[in-house]
Amino acid sequence: MSLLEYNEVTEKKFIVLDGQPYEVLSSHVFRKQQRKPVNATKLKNLMSGKVTEYSFHQSEKIEEAEIESREVKYLYNNRGEWWFSEDKDPTKRFKVTNENVGPQGRFLKANTVVEQLLFKDQPMGFKMPINAELKVTEAPPNVKGDTATGGQKTVTLETGATINVPLFVNEGDVIKINTDTGEYRERV
Repeated sequence: MSLLEYNEVTEKKFIVLDGQPYEVLSSHVFRKQQRKPVNATKLKNLMSGKVTEYSFHQSEKIEEAEIESREVKYLYNNRGEWWFSEDKDPTKRFKVTNENVGPQGRFLKANTVVEQLLFKDQPMGFKMPINAELKVTEAPPNVKGDTATGGQKTVTLETGATINVPLFVNEGDVIKINTDTGEYRERV
């Protein structure tokens, strides 16, 4: 267990607050007029997924969370249940809910290996790959018209997710997606 100073609480760090693990989404150290510096942060509770704002003051020390991870393989999802197995032992299967998987789960293909995050042997969430290459299964035909603003159309991917892409993307194309933002990156 290590303690962090108020200004060491930065983005992508994991901390323990009130016995719960949090991921720091954003942090900003500033000084208001003649007062002492403050670190204004946005924290995501890794157990419930709730995002809160919290300010750390100069005199505070914060416990850094010891997050363990293990590799698991995504199998399939059905009616809000996401099924995974241990990477090396496919007979050890377990299910998680939509909330634990998060919005990035819609870009998971079967048999994809991801990292499951654990805090005190309690499963919290998953660390997904930032980029995913997926095949376009349904795409409306290209329409000529106003493309001065960079025309967009909505396509369906092999995982069932729908995203907006440029007009030149066709059915059968493989595209790269940023799973954090859910945005189109490039055609592969």
